[in-house]
Amino acid sequence: MNQKGKKYYFLGIGGIGMSALAKYLFDTGNRVMGYDKTASPITSQLIDLGISVLHDQSPDKIPQDFCQEDTQIVYTPAVPLDHPQLNFFIEQGNKIKKRAVVLGEITKETVVFAIAGTHGKTTTASFLTHYFAYLNLEFTAFLGGIMIEYQSNLVQKGKKYSIVEADEYDRSFLQLFPDYACITAMDADHLDIYGDHKNIKKAFDQFSKRVKHKVLVAKDLDKETCCYALEDQASYRAEAIRVEGQGYRFDLVSPTQTHKNIYLRAMGRHNLSNAIGALAILDMGGFPLDKVLPALSTFKGIQRRMEVFSLENKIVIDDYAHHPREIDAVFKTISEFYPDKTNMVVFQPHLFSRTKDFMGEFVDVLSRFDEIVLMDIYPAREQPIVGVNSDVLLELIKHNKKRKISKEAFRSTILNSEADLVLVMGAGDIGNHIQKLKKTA
Repeated sequence: MNQKGKKYYFLGIGGIGMSALAKYLFDTGNRVMGYDKTASPITSQLIDLGISVLHDQSPDKIPQDFCQEDTQIVYTPAVPLDHPQLNFFIEQGNKIKKRAVVLGEITKETVVFAIAGTHGKTTTASFLTHYFAYLNLEFTAFLGGIMIEYQSNLVQKGKKYSIVEADEYDRSFLQLFPDYACITAMDADHLDIYGDHKNIKKAFDQFSKRVKHKVLVAKDLDKETCCYALEDQASYRAEAIRVEGQGYRFDLVSPTQTHKNIYLRAMGRHNLSNAIGALAILDMGGFPLDKVLPALSTFKGIQRRMEVFSLENKIVIDDYAHHPREIDAVFKTISEFYPDKTNMVVFQPHLFSRTKDFMGEFVDVLSRFDEIVLMDIYPAREQPIVGVNSDVLLELIKHNKKRKISKEAFRSTILNSEADLVLVMGAGDIGNHIQKLKKTA
């Protein structure tokens, strides 16, 4: 796909996947601008790069030269179908493509390493990016999070290889052309799209069939293929795991040998699993596993993925967790690394449909924390569902220390907390609130 010298207009340009694509097309010599509902650190970064961002959805606000029929439109499923700008371009006859289609076209001529799964995609893809960079390979990574080392969700070091996140939402990953793929998890999620867990598994099977060479899966996914695990029989596995500092010391067993005494600088067994998955797919791709192992001790992490900072004598951990299984992983991590510290969780549920589908699971996992603070549900692309809100969730949680707060009370709630450890979790605009708080830390 020849991308140079074209005009692209992004609807939902502030999305994490959309912004990486917008930056890439801008960097490769195209004119790029877009719309997003609200300003954010991501849209600010795009503006700093020279990409214009509109926050008014009226088609009248789009500059005249971008209103032409030769402008290519890229949109995300998060943009509603009745969006005025989307409908303007549809009626005019512009080429309109979903983000995943454009990502597939851009990466098709490269060797594609795709990371799929309902959890762990961003961390696994970021570990793989870190390993590729350590080996000085020629690659471009399109990520669903901001790598702290690069302060970006787009890492460009060449075009021979591509690292992409294969998103299951809206079956987007079926637009990609992977050479190698890793599947980290296949939990029930996005039931507004799939209806039930069986259909999610079917979609992952379809995705696996698109992979040209090899597919790697987490051990517990019941697939007959190469797998990875922690302390369990698998082609690639971590053994003799012990906590050390802000990470783990372990032995790595691969199909050909055992690598002793490796150090990973990342907390959480789910992150150790992600690091192993990335090592396994690297090895399956024919790269030297032994040469990359020192890189595990220099991984600087990803924004909002077990990101730890200090604030007025308390530890704050910021994490993107928005599914019960992800919250459970964070809880297990703090139990392992901070067993003696009192904790408070501040959680913003993401999507009415997800809250409805997993209400019981959210109740169970949130009840484990010492103190529970909820915010209103972040709707994203959805309209409210009758009887589904944070008040209902709070009522179902049987706990002595629980409450709901407004966005305005976010900062004071954390600053005034008596807990030793505060956890901030959610995939909505809670991320913007915590970024502001970090600046004062």
